[in-house]
This record gives sequence, structure tokens and C-alpha cells, in this order.
Amino acid sequence: MKSLEIETFLCRSDNFGMLVHCPETNRTASIDAPDYEAIVKAAERRGWTLTHVFTTHHHGDHVEANLALKEAFGCEIVGPINEALAIPGIDRTVGDGDEFEFCRHPVRVIETPGHTAGHICYYFPEDGILFAADTLFALGCGRLFERSALDMWHSLQKLAALPDETIVYFGHEYTLSNARFALTIDPDNARLKGRAEEIEHLRSRGDFTIPTTIGLEKETNPFLRAADPDIRRVLGMENASNDEVFAEIRRRKDSF
Repeated sequence: MKSLEIETFLCRSDNFGMLVHCPETNRTASIDAPDYEAIVKAAERRGWTLTHVFTTHHHGDHVEANLALKEAFGCEIVGPINEALAIPGIDRTVGDGDEFEFCRHPVRVIETPGHTAGHICYYFPEDGILFAADTLFALGCGRLFERSALDMWHSLQKLAALPDETIVYFGHEYTLSNARFALTIDPDNARLKGRAEEIEHLRSRGDFTIPTTIGLEKETNPFLRAADPDIRRVLGMENASNDEVFAEIRRRKDSF
């Protein structure tokens, strides 16, 4: 079985578009549908034909192009069962723990409420790839719009439990701001300092910061490091629970 091919591109102001292509079957899935023209151009550039849309959550910048793509290509739209009524054109619903195949590549659904109530991530275990959308970013996590900090903390722990080498594709190019904020929370983390310098260099050249890995995020992303004593000391929360520390980090990032 050949490896999947992934095309990543920027669209709208800071959304990442992602196409997942199987060279054996010539099937192609778009992870979410933020921008019709950008998705079509990326597919045409690679000579791919869209067959699926894997929707992670209902926000407009992730589903805006669903109906247009469905009309143009007849693609199947898969999406979270707990947000089905808000996903335009949805054909198939999936929930936490569900498994299905994309071109003989297993896909596992991980429900990650926090950013929205029914947000899901798509994990390809045999390929070692996670599409985390707006749950986990490089050095960040999604804002809490529909569920609590405790819910998001539990969701992030699900992702952190995946193998460290798991490659993570995320929904937005927020990494430079996330790195600058992370240094205010975890200023003595040498691995983070080096990563922040690398990110500054990448963005100064206009290069993307995607993908990341679970292992790298566990070392440097403050939203996964609420139990770290150095972070707790900086926050003055040595005796707080992990979810309380996480909530404070999220609160500070919201106003950063």
C-alpha cells in the first residue's frame, strides 16, 4: 500500500487547506472546506479529483465550501455526528471511536470538544497522521467557544496520548503568535526557545510551520504542559489542578 500524499496550502487569511490523496485509487479528501477556489486550484495543480470532504467542526471558515464542492465534484461529506445539523451537505456522520477506511487506510475518529461542542479529529494510525483542525495547533490550542476548559483539557489529553512520532496537521497558521506567548508562560524551556527562533525564521521567509508532531508539542506547547512545575511557578499556581492551570493559560492567551 502506497503512502498517502498531502498537499497543504494557505487560504482565507490564515486557514490551512489540506488535501489527502491516495495514489493507488486516485481518491482525494479535503480536510474541511475553508475556500472553494483555493481547494480547486490546489487539486488542479496536483492533478487530483476531489472525492471526499472530512469535516472537523461547524465553523464557517471550515465548512464554507462544502456545498460548492459537493455540487462540482459529487464528493461525500463526512462530519461529526454531534454537529450534523450544522454541517452543510453532510452525507455521513461519525463519532468518538468510530473507524472507517479511506482507500484501505484506517481512519479513527477522536471527539475533542472544547473549541466547539462536537469537534472531531481524524487520526490515520497506520500512517501516523493526525488532522487536529482547531483543537491542537503548533504551540497552541483552539479558543473555547462552546465547551469548558476542563472539556478541552481532556480532549488535549486524548491527543497527547497518541505516539510521539504522530505527525500533526492543524487548521491555522497561528504559530508565530503562539510561540511568543508560550515564552511568557514557559520562559526557561530551552527546547521552546530554540523552536521559537526557528519559527521566527520560517515566518520571516513566508514559510509554513505545519506540520508538527505530538512529541514536539508535549515538549514545547504550554497547553499540553499544565502539570509542569516551572509553568506552575510562573503562574503562581503550584497547588492548582491541571485543568485550572490550563484554564489560566487559555485565559492569558485570549488577551495576549
